[in-house]
Amino acid sequence: GSRSSKTFKPKKNIPEGSHQYELLKHAEATLGSGNLRQAVMLPEGEDLNEWIAVNTVDFFNQINMLYGTITEFCTESSCPVMSAGPRYEYHWADGTNIKKPIKCSAPKYIDYLMTWVQDQLDDETLFPSKIGVPFPKNFMSVAKTILKRLRLFRVYAHIYHQHFDSVMRLQEEAHLNTSFKHFIFFVQEFNLIDRRELAPLQELIEKLGSKDR
Repeated sequence: GSRSSKTFKPKKNIPEGSHQYELLKHAEATLGSGNLRQAVMLPEGEDLNEWIAVNTVDFFNQINMLYGTITEFCTESSCPVMSAGPRYEYHWADGTNIKKPIKCSAPKYIDYLMTWVQDQLDDETLFPSKIGVPFPKNFMSVAKTILKRLRLFRVYAHIYHQHFDSVMRLQEEAHLNTSFKHFIFFVQEFNLIDRRELAPLQELIEKLGSKDR
C-alpha cells in the first residue's frame, strides 16, 4: 500500500538532558523491574502533568512501532472500516479539520490519528519540552483526549481484534501484551479513560489485570 512509504511517523524524541528525559529513564528502569503497577505510579515529588506527558509520548512511540510491524496486513481492502470486532466501529473526527465524524478504512483512520497526535506532541504550547516552561491549564484534558476519546486505545483494540494472527506469526504477542498492559495500568492509575471505552477489550483487560493482583 501507499502507507508504508510515508509511514511510520517519526519517533517523538524527548530532549536528552531535560528533566523529562530523566523521568523517561526512571520509567524505563521501573518497567525493567517487571512490576507494571509500580512502574505507572507518579514518582515521589514529581509533577503529574510532566509524568503524563512523558508517558503519553512513550505510548505514542510504542504504538507507532507495534502498528508499524503489521502495516502490510492492514490495508484498504483487508480493513475497509476502522473496527475492533463486529460490534465496534470507529469514525474519525478531530474537531478542527474534520468536524463531522467520517467513516474510513483502518489504515486511513490510523494515519489521521497518528498525524493528529504527532501535531499535538510537537506543539510546544501543549507539550513544552523546555525546562521551566509551564504546562497549559487544559493539559490534562488534552492528554485525556489523546489517550482516550481517541484514541491510542483504539489502535490496540484494532490490532487485537483484526490482526492478532499476524502478531502471533511475527512472534510479537509478548511485546504487544506488555505494551497494552502498561498502557491500561497507566490510564487506570490516573483515571484517564472511561470504562465504557474499554469494552472492546474488557475480557483481555481483566485477564491481564488478574495476573497482577
